[in-house]
Amino acid sequence: MAAGSANADVRLPKLVSDGMVLQRDVKIKLWGWGAPGEKVEIKFNGRSGKAMTDKNGDWIMLLPAMKAGGPYIMDIVANNHLQIQDILIGDVWFCSGQSNMVLPMERVKEKYPKEIEHADFPQVRNFFIPTVADVTKLHQDLPPGKWISATPKNVLGFGAATYFFAKQIYLKYHIPIGLINSSVGGTPIEAWISEQGLQQFREYQDKLLIFKDTTYINGLINKKPLLAAQQPAKVSIDKGLAESVKWYDTTYNPVRWHNFWLPGYWADQGIKGLNGTVWFHKEIIIPSAVLGKPAKLFMGRIVDADKIYINGVLVGETTYQYPPRRYNLPNGILKPGKNIIVVKVVNTAGKGGFVPEKPYYLQIGDQKIDLRGDWLYKVGEVIDPGVNSGNVNKFAMQNEPTGLYNTMVAPAINYQIKGILWYQGEANTFKPEAYQNLLPALITDWRNKWKLGNIPFIYAQLPGFMEVQYSPSESQWAELREGELRSLSVPNTEMAVTIDAGEWNDIHPLDKKDVGDRLALAAEKIAYHDTKIVASGPLYQSFKIAGNKIIISFDNTGSGLIAKNGDELMHFAIAGNDKKYVWANARIDGDKVVVWSDDVQVPLYVRYAWADNPEDANLYNKEGLPASPFTTDDQ
Repeated sequence: MAAGSANADVRLPKLVSDGMVLQRDVKIKLWGWGAPGEKVEIKFNGRSGKAMTDKNGDWIMLLPAMKAGGPYIMDIVANNHLQIQDILIGDVWFCSGQSNMVLPMERVKEKYPKEIEHADFPQVRNFFIPTVADVTKLHQDLPPGKWISATPKNVLGFGAATYFFAKQIYLKYHIPIGLINSSVGGTPIEAWISEQGLQQFREYQDKLLIFKDTTYINGLINKKPLLAAQQPAKVSIDKGLAESVKWYDTTYNPVRWHNFWLPGYWADQGIKGLNGTVWFHKEIIIPSAVLGKPAKLFMGRIVDADKIYINGVLVGETTYQYPPRRYNLPNGILKPGKNIIVVKVVNTAGKGGFVPEKPYYLQIGDQKIDLRGDWLYKVGEVIDPGVNSGNVNKFAMQNEPTGLYNTMVAPAINYQIKGILWYQGEANTFKPEAYQNLLPALITDWRNKWKLGNIPFIYAQLPGFMEVQYSPSESQWAELREGELRSLSVPNTEMAVTIDAGEWNDIHPLDKKDVGDRLALAAEKIAYHDTKIVASGPLYQSFKIAGNKIIISFDNTGSGLIAKNGDELMHFAIAGNDKKYVWANARIDGDKVVVWSDDVQVPLYVRYAWADNPEDANLYNKEGLPASPFTTDDQ
C-alpha cells in the first residue's frame, strides 16, 4: 500500500491493504483514523463514498455490495492520498483457534509435496495475524501483517488446514478466497471471548474485574517468578562440554556409554526421573558413491530441545519439542566411510527422548540411511528441579480471559466476512465439562460483534491423541469432544469430525488435508447452501432401549452406514445403572446401530469412541466420513 509518510492525516487498518480480499454481496465497510473533522472520500470499482472523522479522529463508511471480481484499485483521498492495489472481491473467512489452526504448510511439506508444488492460486490469499495479547483494553488495530497469495513459495506460511479448505472452496466455486488467520498455540477458548461474552461465567468475573486495575496487572507482569525450591539451585555443569575433549568431537571415544534403542524415551531405557542433558552417539558408514548430493537429516521429534552434530560440526538445533527436526546439511560435512552423529538432548519435565513412530533417517540424494536402532548414550548434566519447577507466579495474557479477543479479534470485526472457521480445544481438555457452554458463548459473542446475523460457524472436533486405551475408561478428550458435538445445537453451525486424523504421539498431527476438506464440506452445506452435500459423518441423534439392547439413531447417514475396514463395528461400550461400561457388540440395522452385551442385561447407557485415542472406531457413512464420538450418560 502506498501509504505516504508516517505523518499522513488518514491511516487505514492493517487489514485494509494491498492484496486484500473484500467480502462480496454485502455492503463493504471501510474505516480508519485521521485528524478530527477531516473529510475522507473513497473511490472503488466505479463507486464512491464520503465520511468525516469524528472528534476522536475515527471514521467509517459503507460502500454498496459488489459481485466477486478484481483485481481493483482503491483511492482514498483526504488531506493525503492513499492508494490500495490488487484488491479482489470474493469470500472472506476468519480462521481462529490454537496451534492446529495455524500449523503451516511448511510443517507438512514432506507429506504433501505435490500440493505445495502445484499451489498456484493467485486468488486465494492469506492474512496472518502475529500474536499479541492484552487483558487491560481493546486494541484499535491489529499488529503488522500483509495479504499474500498462494504460490509454491508463499503457501509454506499458510495454515495447512485453512489452505486445504480454501483450495477446495476455490476449485468448486471459482471465486476469490481470503483467509484471516488469527490463532495462537496453546491458548484456551476463554482468551478468545470478549468481556461481554463472558458475563454468564461467574468463575471469570473476579479476573475481569482485577484486569481493570492497571497497577495490579503491571505488578503481575513485572513480578519475578517464585521458585518452588527455597534454597538456591545448585549450579550444574554439562560434562559433555566441560571435558577437554567435547563429546561431539570426532576424537572423543565414548567408552562406558550405555546402549539405547532409538527412537524412545530415556525413562523407558534405564534413566529414571532425570531432568537434564543426555548425549547420544552413533557411527554410520556412508559409501563414497552417494556423496556430493544434497543431504538432509530427519530426526523426527525430540523432547524437548536438541543440538545435533555431524563429524564435530553443529548442523541443527531446536529449542522446544513440537517442530519436526529437518536439517539441511552443508556441503562437505559428510565423509566417505565412517561418520559420527551426536545428539545433545535437554529436557526438564516429563519423559525426554525421541518420539516413536516419527522419521529418523539421513537422506542423501535418492538414498535413505535408516538411523533407527542401536545408539549409545551418557548423561551429561542433572538439572536441579528447583531451576524449572518454579514460575508459579508466571502470568501470560494470552492465556487469560479476553486476552486475545481484545487484540486479535476486536480490531477485525469491522471487516466483513463470509463465515468463521474454528479449531481449538486442546488447551481446555483439563477442564472439559465447561466447553459445551464456552463454545456456544464464543459463537454468540462473535456473531454479536460482527453484526452479520447468524453467519456460518464451522469448527473441527478434536482428533485422537495419546496412548490407546484397551478398556472402557473415562477421558477428558472425549468429554471435550462431547461439548463440541452438543454445540451443534447453535443455529447455522457445522462440525468437521476428525477423530481419524490424529496421531497418538503428536498433538499436532500432520493430516491437515482431511481436516481442511471436511471443513470445506461443511461450508458447502451451510455457507454455499448445497442441499445435496453430505457434509459430515454420522451424528448421534437419539436412542431407545429394546429389551437387552440399545438402538441408536443417527443424522448424516448419507447413503448408508458402514463399518470401515471390516464387518464388525468397534469401540461401542454399554452400561447399566451402575455406569460401569463394558465393550459391546454392535451391528448396523439400516440407518441405526443396535448395541448389546451379554454382561449387561438391563442396559441404560451407551458410548461410542469414548477415549483419548479410539483408534479402532470405525463407524462411517458410505461417503467416507467418520461418526462423531458420543455418550448418552446424561440423557
